[in-house]
Amino acid sequence: MAVDDAFSSPLGPPACAKDAKALQFIEEMTRNADLVQERVLAEILSRNAETEYLKRYKLQGATDRETFKSKIPVVNYGDLQPEIQRIANGDRSPILSAQPISEFLTSSGTSAGERKLMPTISEELDRRQLLYSLLMPVMNLYVPGLDKGKGLYFLFVKSETKTQGGLLARPVLTSYYKSDHFKTRPYDPYNVYTSPNEAILCPDSFQSMYTQMLCGLLERHHVLRLGAVFASGLLRAIRFLQLNWKALAQDIETGTLNQKITDPSIRARMSKVLKTDPELAEFVRNECSRENWEGIITRVWPNTKYLDVIVTGAMAQYIPTLNYYSGGLPLACTMYASSECYFGLNLNPMSKPSEVSYTIMPNMAYFEFLPHESNSPELTRESPPKLVDLADVEVGKEYELVITTYAGLSRYRVGDILRVTGFHNSAPQFHFVRRKNVLLSIDSDKTDEAELQTAVDNASKLLREFNTSVVEYTSYADTKTIPGHYVIYWELMVKDSRNSPSEEVLNQCCLAMEESLNSVYRQGRVADNSIGALEIRVVKSGTFEELMDYAISRGASINQYKVPRCVNFTPIMELLDSRVVSAHFSPALPRWTPERRR
Repeated sequence: MAVDDAFSSPLGPPACAKDAKALQFIEEMTRNADLVQERVLAEILSRNAETEYLKRYKLQGATDRETFKSKIPVVNYGDLQPEIQRIANGDRSPILSAQPISEFLTSSGTSAGERKLMPTISEELDRRQLLYSLLMPVMNLYVPGLDKGKGLYFLFVKSETKTQGGLLARPVLTSYYKSDHFKTRPYDPYNVYTSPNEAILCPDSFQSMYTQMLCGLLERHHVLRLGAVFASGLLRAIRFLQLNWKALAQDIETGTLNQKITDPSIRARMSKVLKTDPELAEFVRNECSRENWEGIITRVWPNTKYLDVIVTGAMAQYIPTLNYYSGGLPLACTMYASSECYFGLNLNPMSKPSEVSYTIMPNMAYFEFLPHESNSPELTRESPPKLVDLADVEVGKEYELVITTYAGLSRYRVGDILRVTGFHNSAPQFHFVRRKNVLLSIDSDKTDEAELQTAVDNASKLLREFNTSVVEYTSYADTKTIPGHYVIYWELMVKDSRNSPSEEVLNQCCLAMEESLNSVYRQGRVADNSIGALEIRVVKSGTFEELMDYAISRGASINQYKVPRCVNFTPIMELLDSRVVSAHFSPALPRWTPERRR
């Protein structure tokens, strides 16, 4: 019996029997989304009925939605921090989850300058693995022949630490890559990577990137897709090739691995695959020594069919640069996930980035949606919100995502703003709009307005002895450089021009701002090399008045005008840049060490 006779999916004919099973699972879950959600909530509440958190709200064993919604409050991280801290400190009683907390996943959002700790349980790895297993069956509907080659994916582990109570705290992808689910994954012709596990699991980012790039070059004709988690990560890999192609070509020509690569497991693995290849070395030198790097991806990896990267939300700013380096290859955003929970997948992965919608898989957690109005007051316990169930959201409306997970987060506000674009069967599809309150982002960093204000305040203290102050400021994330970096525009009031701050002082102001930003930003600067040095551009006196005049000329109310703390509208940035009198960069790396969890 043919595969498509066995099961014909509304999504399209499956590529193989294994794909048919995965597509059938998607259909079953989305066709009965509300029933699945009802079952998921009942299962979570039943399992965790004896936890301290649920008992506090006197559910008394109830597992229905109405009781749950009437008794359990909607919370954010700050509300749960006391419970999370107790678990981190070693309290093993069932506080949030009846199952033991296996580790903490560190969120890129921050709390008091530190990464948030998201509790997880061991079975969550199974749920994450399930979602991963659905990605290629969907992609195979759109891109044939992916089993005939390999994927060049730049994947990395990041630093981890232990809490006082001995639990690991690390990013969700580091947890996955270090798990047996990843390391001993069964062979799948649709999911073969050029990057060996030894390179992915190497904690040294240079050695890891070097080896992954070398392997990608060695197998350049077999590569059918290039990817990284975020668009910024793939561009960092291209920049790495720009800086290191001579050493890579030398390794390929001689068949010997660069002495900078000291990791024993990498050296052992590469001794088996690295052979002398003067022809390939000459090709790398010819392509990479050219001044013009437009289309470099398809020149080096000519069989690439698409790029697999996240380009939604803040990552959309990288699309023009990716198009430049790839010659306009399709950009596939395959899934939607966070440290708190994996949510869903893109059933049309070859759609334009601006049209990407993710279908929430109703078996992953219990989902609710808080209607989002940009000018609505902040929620309080006295004014509880009216939340909407997964199956009841309305097309065109925006919502903030609220989740209840198997690991013990109950009615937790994730902070993602989503817009409903349609439905697949009875499961809604969402376009990711933005992270709530995030002002600046280059990679996994997230800087809000309050944090930026504090950084400006701290840096401006260095100007006091020169009788100088910051009159106004704004910012933007400059992604034309690789890696991208924060640009802060300052208008200064200098009381005495004979005693104005020197270039060195203004450079130190850049560093002072970086020292004031959160640990995720500083890790990106110091350990991950994913963020470039912060830049302050000093503009002429009166520039921000011009900015206000421009906004009013476009219809803004003079009574309600506020200086935007982040800009990305080209005419405004052109106005600011035309008024720059000096530019300054952070002269050193900010302090960063892996967080010590109390």
